[in-house]
Amino acid sequence: MKLFDWFGRKAGKQPPQEAEEENSEEELAPYSGMRVEVTTPEAEGRLLFVAKLLGLRGNQAVLQPYSEVAISRESEPLRVRIRGYSDHERKAVYLEGVIAPASKDTWSVEELTVSKTGNDRAFFRLSTNLEATATMFSGLEMGEKPCRLLNISVGGASIRSACKYHKGDKFLLKVKLLEDRPTSAIFAQVMRIIEKDDAKFEYGCQFLELTEEDQEKITQNIFAAQRQKRSRA
Repeated sequence: MKLFDWFGRKAGKQPPQEAEEENSEEELAPYSGMRVEVTTPEAEGRLLFVAKLLGLRGNQAVLQPYSEVAISRESEPLRVRIRGYSDHERKAVYLEGVIAPASKDTWSVEELTVSKTGNDRAFFRLSTNLEATATMFSGLEMGEKPCRLLNISVGGASIRSACKYHKGDKFLLKVKLLEDRPTSAIFAQVMRIIEKDDAKFEYGCQFLELTEEDQEKITQNIFAAQRQKRSRA
């Protein structure tokens, strides 16, 4: 029995504000400890940082960054979108809230609400148009073949190629996201296929066998490429 039930019998109805807070806490509780991406609120928002969502209490929480933070700690409170993947529910989770600097290494988030959940692994995607290669180790398209990297996220990428791959095919994707950084080599699997009018194909791919260190490297490269892209705009 909840604590307020004991007092509710004597003191009458619980104030609506506390009831809403309790419901919010129950709704958000499964997402404590979730790895999330924090972006600006527009549909194609800019990635601000990657963090762990901690200390959920009512509609408040703490964000502990994994990556560099793309905004100043002197900034005014900022409304953001927060998205991650719940292993418990096996769903992508989309939240909204207002963030502000807290301690030296954390950010507070208030007015936290769940805007929706979905069946996709939604991560921030950086649009690109880079030369890349896809190496198959068996089948008719075996060997290293050129392709274009159209976008990339921590969880996957989209490529364009003249080669005919099939759903479920696995390959090694190699791409240099930045000139001053080493070439990234990532195992990927084809999840969806779009045939284009120019006899080429676009493939939506999911990365495989990524360690926490691999994810961190991809995140840092995406941050650096995003910053470089914005400086050229």
